[in-house]
Amino acid sequence: MSYPPYARPHPAVPPQAGPSPAKPAGSRPVTVTLIAGLICMGLMAGLFFGFTVSVMPGLAAGDDLTFVTAMQNINDKIENGLFGLVFTGAFAFPVIAAVQLLRRRRWAAAIWTAAAAFAYLLVLGLTMAVEIPLNETLAAAGDPSRIADPARVRHDFATVWVPVNDLRTVLNLAGLALLAPALYLHGKTSAGAPGRG
Repeated sequence: MSYPPYARPHPAVPPQAGPSPAKPAGSRPVTVTLIAGLICMGLMAGLFFGFTVSVMPGLAAGDDLTFVTAMQNINDKIENGLFGLVFTGAFAFPVIAAVQLLRRRRWAAAIWTAAAAFAYLLVLGLTMAVEIPLNETLAAAGDPSRIADPARVRHDFATVWVPVNDLRTVLNLAGLALLAPALYLHGKTSAGAPGRG
């Protein structure tokens, strides 16, 4: 059947899909920083937790000479570049991430991140003000085999160092728990979901 030119049906044109919603610009650097902070803080929490539940109870079951020798060796060997990177990164990365989030007006995620950084700042404060001076005093005691009263040296160290480390463990775990919601909120916003993250 033929149609006049003006009456010929035109082939149906499939509807054009609209452009996909763009993700907020610049979300990847924040994601990387948050994940780096979460990893560093998790590693530090695991380290402190390990001392709380196994290392210190195990040393407490031994004699004074063994305790002093072991802690001197641990304090000496832990001073290395990898530990320093993780120890400082657990604070530096959340601080950087909080600034990045504030600049992007992601208030909720920024608040959670800043709270995590503050919790770890308390860990740093306890480490610098209490634990490191105790470690230095223990090292200054010298060769454990030549210490006149190892029981006294152990007592002066352990009665303060152990409970403060337990507190560091709690604060570090709190920081880790605070950082996780920040990463979730940031990811939710980056995916284009509604919210104030």
